[in-house]
Amino acid sequence: MSRAFVKEHEGPEPLLARPVSDAPNYVTPRGQRLLREALAYAEADGDERAARYYTERLASAIVVEPTSHTRGVVEFGATVVLRDAKGAQLTVRIVGEDEAEPASGTISWQSPIAKAVTDHRVGDRVAVARPAGSITYTIEEIRRF
Repeated sequence: MSRAFVKEHEGPEPLLARPVSDAPNYVTPRGQRLLREALAYAEADGDERAARYYTERLASAIVVEPTSHTRGVVEFGATVVLRDAKGAQLTVRIVGEDEAEPASGTISWQSPIAKAVTDHRVGDRVAVARPAGSITYTIEEIRRF
């Protein structure tokens, strides 16, 4: 039999580390709490790969207090209410990568929408590039959390 298809060692293959973004790891206080909870769960479950990931994410976390931001300007941690030209409303909260859940209205600070609205004010119109074509939103409201 050919040796090409025979394993040389016993046991399961080692899992590759979860990829970690090179971008700064900004987190909200809630995001930091969620990382701690995820780490505790991974450790309790014996999931070494996830535990390493969450340990690294917590060590690199830069906690940003949304209440310290300038009022009236979209920044990390803000909730932003947008309206498109057809009148459809979109409400998003800008958070860190690990906290982002677009289906629940939280988006990464690195997402196209977050990048487009950051540093803008109520009444500003912003264009968001997307695969289906650019869309323009008007910022209707900015809430700090």
